[in-house]
Formats: sequence, structure tokens, C-alpha cells
Amino acid sequence: MRTYTVAVLGATGAVGREMIRILEERSFPVGKLLPLASARSAGTTIPFRGEEITVSEVTPDVFAGVDIVLGAAPNKLAKEYAPHIVKAGAVFVDNSSAFRLYDDVPLVIPEINPEDVKRHNGIISNPNCSTIVSLVAVNAINKLSPIKAMTVSTYQAVSGAGAGGPVELQAQVDAIANGDPVETKIFPYQIAYNLIPQIGDFTENGYTTEEMKMQNEGRKILHLPELLVGCTCVRVPVFRSHSISITLATETPISVEDAKRAIATAQGCHLVDDPTTKSYPMPLDTSDQDIVFVGRIRKDLTNPNGLTLWCCGDQVRKGAATNTVQIAELLIR
Repeated sequence: MRTYTVAVLGATGAVGREMIRILEERSFPVGKLLPLASARSAGTTIPFRGEEITVSEVTPDVFAGVDIVLGAAPNKLAKEYAPHIVKAGAVFVDNSSAFRLYDDVPLVIPEINPEDVKRHNGIISNPNCSTIVSLVAVNAINKLSPIKAMTVSTYQAVSGAGAGGPVELQAQVDAIANGDPVETKIFPYQIAYNLIPQIGDFTENGYTTEEMKMQNEGRKILHLPELLVGCTCVRVPVFRSHSISITLATETPISVEDAKRAIATAQGCHLVDDPTTKSYPMPLDTSDQDIVFVGRIRKDLTNPNGLTLWCCGDQVRKGAATNTVQIAELLIR
């Protein structure tokens, strides 16, 4: 079997470390692993296949001989190093939002549009975490009848803000329990015992940048250029796994029974939907795994062509690291 030299840009961050873990977990044919990070992290080590792999400093010439680069770095670094990655002949599978809406850059969820990988020119983008979880959940319905519009509310875990998010939530819970002052560094307000209805910066239309990703990325991934999405993104005091409420309208009516049957057999989905036993998706059940749980499927009472559902998925894994590795699997396949 052929093996590949794989670099991970941003290897010491939460998503980068998860990518390395998943490469090992999924037995990706890595011949050589090259963890890359800033000069500050260079020289530290990361475990991989029973060994400690030394982290190297990322420089423009470090990509020589690399086959695939998995990106877990911010937009600025992704844009800075992408030309050097492509020039070196590697394929850059990038988890940042830097290239997602470029016409010549595929935006891929392997369960939905794997064929788009073939159109790459050296860069492939990984979608936003909430976009991935949502579209995996509704893809089977879209196959029954194209989706015209969605109204979405996301309930996003603090780990979606990076490794510091869970640390801040726990510190605030402890501070409140001890009667100490609450400090905020990662989030603009106290997140413990609170909800923050803003993720991303506000745009001119009143929506945030995070909220607009659902429509803009959804159109590209589903190949539905007229798709309309109204989205509200909320940060919630949950450590891991995003939860999402979706009301969608399709071209033709779909019964609840047909929707359940389609989702139950859909790739990447697990149907958890039984009101009699109070069975429905929850973040605790979906953390640290790669399947999107879908439930609470019911008719929308405001639209005869509408359905409403609830889904949960681990945004660090399927919403970021695992989806990126799955794209790399498509590349070598």
C-alpha cells in the first residue's frame, strides 16, 4: 500500500491534535507525519502511533515533499501558507473559512458531495462545523425533494471557540460556586448559566458572519444556488457537541414517515426519534464520535411543504477534524 507524507498545519491546537488522533484512529496510510506550528510550539511533541513526534516550525519551504496538508490554523495563516503548499505540489485540505467561497475551491462534505473533490486546484475547503452537522442531517430529505429554504437555530458548545472555551466555562462555574468574581476572556459575556446570541461579527444585514455561513456554504455544498436560510447562532454552556434546530421547506411535500426512513439509512446519520420513550439527540450522547444524531422529526405547522427536526453532532470531530481527514481519504482513493 502506498503511504503519504502528511503535514498538519496548526498541529498543537485542539482541532490539529484531533486531526492527528483521527489519522491514527482511521488508519490513514501516513508514511511520515509532519506536525507544524508556530516557533513558540516548535520542539514540543505530539503522540502518534505509539511515538512522540516533534513539532516543527512552519516556514514557507517546509512543505517540500509533502503530499497532503491538513489545515487547522486561522484564516490569516491559511492564506499566508496556501501558495507555498500548492507550489510544493501538496494538496491543502483547509479547515479555516479562508477559501470556502472561492469558485475554484471545492467545499466538501464527503457524505454529500464527494465528487466535488475532483475539481480541486491544490486547495479543498472544509465547511463550517454547524453547516456540516446541519447538512448531514438534512441531506437525505434533500434527495427526496430539493430544499428551498431553512430556518435554523444553532446551540453551539463552548469548545467551538477553541481549547480555551471549556476552560473558561469550568472556571466560571467554579468561581460562582465559590462566590468569587467571574472573569471573561474568550467570550464577551459570562457563559456559565447563560446564553450568548452572537457568534461571529455582525454584518450589514443584522446577521453575524457565522449565521451567513449556513446559507452561503449550504448553497455550494448542496448545489442549490437559490437556497434561502435564516439562521440564529447561540453559544450555550455545553462543553462539546453542537445542537441545531432546523425547519425546512421542500419543493414537494414529504411525510414524516418518509423523512424518518430516509434519515435512518443515510450515510453519517443515526435516527433517534421515539417520543414514547423520550428518545431524541442530545450533546452528551453525540460527543467524541462522528455520527450526526437526528430526531424530533415532525411536520411544520406553518408550511404544508415543511418539516422540523433536531440534530446534534460533535463539532470538533465531524464538524472539523474528521471531515477534513475524510476529504483526504477521498483524495487518495
